[in-house]
Amino acid sequence: DPLPPPLPKKQLQRAESLPEPGPSRHLQGDPTPWAGSSLYSIPVRHKEGAPSSIPPQDRASWRPKKPLTKSQSLGEPVAWSSLQKASSLSPAELTFGTADGELGKLLESPAGVCGVVLGCQEATLARLAGRIQEELMGLEEQQQLLEAELAGKSWAALRSLEREPSCESGDAWYFRVGFTFEQTQLVLAAKVPKPCCTSLGVQSSLGVHCNIQRLVGRFTDRLPRELVLPGDPGEQSGSTSGEEPACPAAPPVLQVLISPAVPYQTLAGFVKGSQGLHRTSPGHYERLACLLLLQVCMGLEHLRVQNVRQGDLCPENLLLVQCPGPSQAKQDKVGCPRLSLPRLLISSFFKVKDKPRPCSTSQEQDWTEGLAAPASQGADELNLGMLIYQILHVDISLEKVLGFRSNRLPEIPSLSIYSTGLKRLATLLLHRDPHKRVSIEQARSILQVLLWGPRQELFARNKKSLSLLRCWVEVKRALLLLKFAERSVLLGSPGLEEWLCCQYFKEVTEQTLYQVTQVLYA
Repeated sequence: DPLPPPLPKKQLQRAESLPEPGPSRHLQGDPTPWAGSSLYSIPVRHKEGAPSSIPPQDRASWRPKKPLTKSQSLGEPVAWSSLQKASSLSPAELTFGTADGELGKLLESPAGVCGVVLGCQEATLARLAGRIQEELMGLEEQQQLLEAELAGKSWAALRSLEREPSCESGDAWYFRVGFTFEQTQLVLAAKVPKPCCTSLGVQSSLGVHCNIQRLVGRFTDRLPRELVLPGDPGEQSGSTSGEEPACPAAPPVLQVLISPAVPYQTLAGFVKGSQGLHRTSPGHYERLACLLLLQVCMGLEHLRVQNVRQGDLCPENLLLVQCPGPSQAKQDKVGCPRLSLPRLLISSFFKVKDKPRPCSTSQEQDWTEGLAAPASQGADELNLGMLIYQILHVDISLEKVLGFRSNRLPEIPSLSIYSTGLKRLATLLLHRDPHKRVSIEQARSILQVLLWGPRQELFARNKKSLSLLRCWVEVKRALLLLKFAERSVLLGSPGLEEWLCCQYFKEVTEQTLYQVTQVLYA
């Protein structure tokens, strides 16, 4: 067939002030879509850069021109990048200082405004979470520079701040030491592993996580004479009978690991010292328990991604670190509780050698082996369930657990709004049927719902649905940002609990909430 005659050069052109709104269209017989715009429709480019509507013989001479000005017409080709810039900014790019000209493009419909506001809230929560994490852990660039500065250093470069360890865990002693870095006096933790309890090879490749102990230095050297290990025979080297003291033995050569986070006690010490608080302020204490358990779950999830298993998940091997926060005067002014939330660190990544424990019956082998062997499959879930009882001051020794039948676990007293949920979670984690046992990921989601909702009363008047849960998330995100704004005036920067809350609301979906509430409130 002969080719159609060429189009006339002059075309009827539409004024720039009269855009043609409309949905995206498809070319007849061509599956390539057209990119819809709020102003007009633009043909999709091919890899050569020219629109598909230009004949092949003319594509070589086609060049994009400058963006439209008021004197130009829509008949001229427009640069693709300019049209992208003319579209609305993403919510993550919007700030209070965004020009009104840009904001005007977002105000075409109430639905569009709603979407922009919700997107801005999500983006703001993500930015806040990143900034709070920097406050808690320090800038990553600074940590890398510190690690480079400590390379090749030994005890001679450190200044001992205390003669005895500031903290003793199940696998190591921790000394507070000083180090000058960029004209700043830093306080670091010198970790001295106990014999046969080193996991340096594993720990050095775990990546950075808020709840995993980070190492920035390592060396092997003799322990300075001014430092004393508990039970060290060197302490009794002198004689009390008036005889000439014997020459003290040479200090042992030990492996030393340097960490920027200085622990002040273990979770075991925290639980032991908070029995009175649990009796007098059960709501406050059990909320702290949920926040500590949540940090354990987050650390375990990170280890699973790294294909690493935690060694012995027990209170003695979980470290607590003080977090930067508002002064005590400011806390008293707004009525904050005196016991603040510490950051929890998982620090041992080895299998503890235990004596084999007897199994009650062959039918319970999976359950008992998981409890008796800390590194076995499913042990994390079982040990986390045990940890709930230990934090709540309920006796749940392994011997007693193995004596229970039909999931008849010890009773957790109902002292606060968190008690029932924690009891439900412990039951699900310690279920004898591994197929009915919740995972660490599910346990983390349950703890988040216990802490920040939705609570069961939401469904008293409203039938649970994805639409209801989506609206709940959107409203709570807005209220959370308002809370942060008010808190910043009264207390300054947000802390660890606010960071954990940010992590929840920036990631949670209505589908996840539907599934978790089905399990928790069954």
